[in-house]
Amino acid sequence: MRRVKELIYHRMLLPAVSRNADRPCATNAGTGAVTTYAQHLDRVTRAIGGLQGLGVGRGDRFAVMMLNSPAYLELYHAAFLGGGVVNPLNLRFAPKELAYVLRDSGTKVCFVDAIFAKLIDAVKADAGLEHVVLVGGGDAPHTVTYDDLLASGTPVIPDEGEETDPVVLMYTGGTTGLPKGVLLDQRSEMLNAYHVMMSLKLASDTVNLVQTPMFHAATMFSVLGGPAMGAHTVVVPMFEPTAVMKAVETYQPSITVMVPTMIGMTMAHPEFRPEGLGSFSDLVYGASPMPRPLLEKMLALYPHMNIWQGYGMTESSSVLTLLGPDEHRAGNQYLRSAGMPAPGVVLSIQDDAGALLPAGETGEVCARAGNFMIEYWNKPDATAEVFRDGWYHTGDAGYLDESGYLYLVDRVKDMIVTGGENVYSAEVENAIATHPAVLQVAVIGIPSEQWGETVHAIVVLRDGASATSDELIAHAREAIAGYKIPKSLDFRTEPLPLSGAMKVLKKDLRAPYWEGHDRKVG
Repeated sequence: MRRVKELIYHRMLLPAVSRNADRPCATNAGTGAVTTYAQHLDRVTRAIGGLQGLGVGRGDRFAVMMLNSPAYLELYHAAFLGGGVVNPLNLRFAPKELAYVLRDSGTKVCFVDAIFAKLIDAVKADAGLEHVVLVGGGDAPHTVTYDDLLASGTPVIPDEGEETDPVVLMYTGGTTGLPKGVLLDQRSEMLNAYHVMMSLKLASDTVNLVQTPMFHAATMFSVLGGPAMGAHTVVVPMFEPTAVMKAVETYQPSITVMVPTMIGMTMAHPEFRPEGLGSFSDLVYGASPMPRPLLEKMLALYPHMNIWQGYGMTESSSVLTLLGPDEHRAGNQYLRSAGMPAPGVVLSIQDDAGALLPAGETGEVCARAGNFMIEYWNKPDATAEVFRDGWYHTGDAGYLDESGYLYLVDRVKDMIVTGGENVYSAEVENAIATHPAVLQVAVIGIPSEQWGETVHAIVVLRDGASATSDELIAHAREAIAGYKIPKSLDFRTEPLPLSGAMKVLKKDLRAPYWEGHDRKVG
């Protein structure tokens, strides 16, 4: 008997379009423009035809660098129907990072809006781009407009392809100073959508507000799950508290995903009223630490809202665990937990030798599931290392309790999560260390009410050398994106504390800053 494929997006999107052809698929909250499901699929298939005209087909990469929009959703769906592999670019990448990512991925076509067109134009030659497609109009450098591409493209729905076909190449911050490409296939993305939908219920009457950046893995469930179920996706072009509150008032969305920083900024805004987030039946947070006082304020203000926490990473497409509404309302130790494994996910805690640790003992969080990446693009050694012994090694330290709830206690790889963005300390250290006055540097995350954590540098200068904080920060800014730049910097006269293995003891450096704080990572 021939096995029938299911884990491909054709099986989700096309039936949804058939059932909901005349219903709203996507709305731009900034302009009010609405696209029905039938119109959406027509634009997606024309985008595929246009991509083919530019030499992009299944397996070929194309990049997107623009604000959230229904057009961004169209390009994601073009990739998931076999039109290529979408490479969503972090809007905060510095020019050097952009050029590297575009070259490394072999991208020849990049979709931009007027805001980012000049930045892409500046790296176009270095990156090897052949075509820049301008979305949304405006006076900006480009080779073709998106409207012209759609008008000239013959509608194409490629054959279903395989569950193992790559569909997303998403670059994350790298520990060596360069981003790493996470290559994800149909199977991993579809399984992640299934895992989440087994807990979160979506239907044709769901209104999903997309406000997290569409280049971010946290948005993938909104990109895939809502449209698969006939939901109405309302897109906020860029997060800003008043824009979100206006969209909530206008469209009465029932579900959304927010980084805790976004929740905090909205609730602290002078114009905030409880109705500003009051239409949601379900609100999912994750991607950065959630301050306990903010979480308790939310629970008190919205007693009927289902509040969820999701924990995961780009490599897992992106959810590994969920903490549900019941646990949030129960409170106590559950509010320190990252939740239970999603259906289909198995967790273990391992020591440095790879031995499994019992409940209550802290070690590295490891996972097995079907929703993991194929590989790190062009990095076989890094791929083999992270998947060693049949487990994905998250780089996070934590423990499981007797009931299987996960508690995160630290970052093994010293990743800093600031405002929902991952910053690898080594990358920032490398940028600062190239300054001739710097002898030693350590970068850590310190508490921030607004961002959860902020990037802080501790520097030891060479004997006889001098440099100011502003000089070192300006020096780092030449090499790394703005969100990775230290927000504060201290100078030390004594050497940094080292372990017996000659590694900087960052735990000791962090301790004074985190005393009295709950360093819960979500």
